Amino acid sequence: MVTAQSQFDLYENANIHRGMYDLSNQATKKFENARTQTARFLGCNNADTIAFTQGTTASINIVAQSFLAPRLQVGDNIVTTIMEHHANFIPWQMLAKKYQIELRIAPMNKDGDLDLIELKSLIDHKTQLLAVSHVSNTLGTIHPLDEITRLAKNKEIPILIDAAQSACHFEIGVDSLNCDFLTFSGHKMFGPFGVGILQVSEKYLGDMIPFNFGGGIIKDVQIEKTSFRNFPHNLDAGTPNVSGVIGLAAALKLISDIGKSDMESHLNNLTLFALDQLPQVPGIEIIGNPKKRIGIISFNLKNIHPHDIASFLNKDGIALRAGMHCTQPLLRSMGLQATARISFSIYNKEEEINKLILSLKELINFWS
Repeated sequence: MVTAQSQFDLYENANIHRGMYDLSNQATKKFENARTQTARFLGCNNADTIAFTQGTTASINIVAQSFLAPRLQVGDNIVTTIMEHHANFIPWQMLAKKYQIELRIAPMNKDGDLDLIELKSLIDHKTQLLAVSHVSNTLGTIHPLDEITRLAKNKEIPILIDAAQSACHFEIGVDSLNCDFLTFSGHKMFGPFGVGILQVSEKYLGDMIPFNFGGGIIKDVQIEKTSFRNFPHNLDAGTPNVSGVIGLAAALKLISDIGKSDMESHLNNLTLFALDQLPQVPGIEIIGNPKKRIGIISFNLKNIHPHDIASFLNKDGIALRAGMHCTQPLLRSMGLQATARISFSIYNKEEEINKLILSLKELINFWS
């Protein structure tokens, strides 16, 4: 990823879609090849359903403002879940307030699994969107996407999938899944910050109106009116993050070369090993016990704040997230203010989990 970006920044830097010279043509070719590669990575046959954005948060806000806002009427509702990252919660909350519609929140059970029966009951003929994550970024819960997508499709409701936590190591296959919107961020995929994707089903391509306005998205500009290019190019006002997109394409190739099934298996093994070993830490409480989880474990230690846990472990070179994890509604529904959170990737090993446990035991001795 770094090599691909550096090569472009140092020797190939040019704007795209607007030059007749070699550097611009080469940059445009790389940019559009990245779009094709991303479509292939997602099991999507139409590359023109892929837009490049600043990341998952930006993509969700685009769907909120470009697609959903023009469709809303008083009395409508949006359905999401208590388990969402703020990026897949606040945009719908803001729309609900602005357009006087209802935001319906599907709960989870005590183990941290989504209540699918309640979710189904919340969807009706006034529902304009179902927005749900694939994997909880706090509990590691894997939601049954096939079943959830069928719920939406049976009632002809558009569905958005936040795949920020899963696209890296799950074979999603958007065409076979038949979702309407899917997004992920580059930095979750060993790629650069500030770049991500929004995939839109062919059914709704014509409903994606421009979100920002400026050069790069127009067909024709007159004094009285302007006509715009079709999606995805109608989202590219100004200069896109060409370098970031090229870096993302290199990261996706790395993931494909490693193999998602091998990555998923590795994360599963680490998760099971950690869940088996962590109970030997005195006073530890694992948060949630979902039926299917991967790579993410939240926990607390008795009488020790998560911020203190993370600070203490830092001395041993252990990077641990602590706080609300951008999921305040989720943690508050569980009566929690914060947790410490482990998150694994392909570069982690069982030896590091053993090191974590030793460090936690040392912290407990130090604190007592």
